[in-house]
Amino acid sequence: MLVKTYGSAVFGIDATTITIEVNLGNGVNFFLVGLPDSAVKESQQRIKAAFKNNNLKFPGKEITVNMAPADIRKEGSTFDLPIAVGVLAASEQVLCDRLKDYIILGELSLDGSLKPLKGILPIAIQAKKEGFKGIILPKENAIEAAVVDGLTIYGMSSLDEVVNFLNHKIEVNPTIVDIEKEFQQKLNEFDVDFKDVKGQQNIKRAFEIAASGGHNVILIGPPGSGKSMLAKRLPTVLPPMTLEESLETTKIHSVAGKTGSEVGLITQRPFRKPHHTISDVALVGGGSYPQPGEISLAHNGVLFLDELPEYKRTVLEVMRQPLEDRNVTISRARFSIDFPAGFMLIAAMNPCPCGYYNHPDKDCVCGPGIVQKYLNRISGPLLDRIDLHVEVTPVSYDELAHDCPDEGSTEIRARVIETRLVQEKRFIKQPGVHCNAQMESKDIQKHCKINEAGGIILKNAMDRLGLSARAYDRILKVARTIADLEKSEIIEAMHLAEAIQFRSLDRENWAG
Repeated sequence: MLVKTYGSAVFGIDATTITIEVNLGNGVNFFLVGLPDSAVKESQQRIKAAFKNNNLKFPGKEITVNMAPADIRKEGSTFDLPIAVGVLAASEQVLCDRLKDYIILGELSLDGSLKPLKGILPIAIQAKKEGFKGIILPKENAIEAAVVDGLTIYGMSSLDEVVNFLNHKIEVNPTIVDIEKEFQQKLNEFDVDFKDVKGQQNIKRAFEIAASGGHNVILIGPPGSGKSMLAKRLPTVLPPMTLEESLETTKIHSVAGKTGSEVGLITQRPFRKPHHTISDVALVGGGSYPQPGEISLAHNGVLFLDELPEYKRTVLEVMRQPLEDRNVTISRARFSIDFPAGFMLIAAMNPCPCGYYNHPDKDCVCGPGIVQKYLNRISGPLLDRIDLHVEVTPVSYDELAHDCPDEGSTEIRARVIETRLVQEKRFIKQPGVHCNAQMESKDIQKHCKINEAGGIILKNAMDRLGLSARAYDRILKVARTIADLEKSEIIEAMHLAEAIQFRSLDRENWAG
């Protein structure tokens, strides 16, 4: 008897439906074909043990399992449950009437219980596209799958429960999630706030500009000046995620296995802070079967690189292309996969190895040329891709002891949202461009026109600082954002002057 069940495999952040054909014939062999990896091949032993421990009969016949399409490699233990159900249906222990309507997913324990999986959201999205009624999967994954409207999601805890459900012996309540309610409820929940930060008004101003235009930032300052604390608060002033952004971000985290069983949607912008010992593959993604890296997990959010010069140079250099293109392509001999990587880069560094170069009170003990050598660990092309270079100075006692509350994230965020709306209208006819940082050269020529006074200021800065053409574009983008914050249609000289001020590392003799 031939029976078909349906599973799914994830490649990149997209899913492909897999048809699992189970045929019983004469003999006692078990054949599993269709490019299965080792984990899939080992499913026979898990299925046999689960059958025995749940009083189900493993057929004493030749069992052939084909996983189509046969030219796509199948990996992981996701296919345990659909293969097991196929074997039971082919041996007439399970009714077949529901099999064509559902994607079936699950890893079997030896006692028949179901273990949670990763990559559920893209599978659910693909199942809806292909017209399936629903998904049968482990209970821990049910909330994540239920995010997709139009699917009936059945969360099961064991093989025995799945068998009884398919045989109409029990009724299982589908998992239902109110997407709008969950999305709106958690949009503005933050553990930190800018009102907790004493002083540092220039850094708050820089972060407001960065958030308003989606610009990258590097913070340079001595230890203890508040660089990490300030960076953690940046997501609190970014515009709230749209539902589309939330789904896209959740898809990436689902593929990487980073979503919890209690979370259906990621509603707050990601804040990723990898350690400086990270490898280039872990940062940009990759592996034998490519998985998203930290830059993709930070998509629609913030990637914070603390102690930037301590990262390996090769790790930093692989970020160049994703910073420009907002996606990363992982290529292998037989296929290539694109992962989104539209993140804001916030980097922090000490000005020198001892940390006290340019400190107002403490002396730097680094020898001649050491400061420049330390700075040279970061390549010029990478620094060119960072729009705002901001010096962080220590906070004085008077500022720390000041009781008057500073401006909080809510007020800053309101101005950022208003400024982003101006940019949304500006780029309404350009899909994929949402903020000033994403402007191409033709957009800069169109939207960043400057007057004669501004041209003189910019020319003098270019000549004195020896700025590259890319740095020139970055200054114009930042100036455009500052003008938007001031509700100015024209980029004035003062807007350019402030944008140039945020190029600290380009200044002549900055490092001695």
